[in-house]
Amino acid sequence: MPRSVNSVASRARRKRVMKQAKGYFGRRKNVWTVAKNAVEKAMLYSYRDRKQKKRNFRALWIMRINAGARLHGMNYSQFMGKVKGAGIELNRKVLADLAMNHPEAFTAIVNKVK
Repeated sequence: MPRSVNSVASRARRKRVMKQAKGYFGRRKNVWTVAKNAVEKAMLYSYRDRKQKKRNFRALWIMRINAGARLHGMNYSQFMGKVKGAGIELNRKVLADLAMNHPEAFTAIVNKVK
């Protein structure tokens, strides 16, 4: 009995990977084995960097809050400790935005926690 292979599914799988490799340079876009490896690596990077993006933004917010707090004679850790102690429930994203774009509102928060 001849071997049965599902060429429809195989072709669809290859087609999907080649579509994902569209826009790559050189053989990465049109040679199956090279494109498959490139797409797998790209997927690993995208998974990893979705996590890293969160870390990077948190670090950016902390830097901005620290810069705003230092203008008022406090460092980041003192400021955040006092914010939590005063019961102000603003997250770092909002505090960083206030420090950067609305310094008068940030000054009001600093005066409230001092």
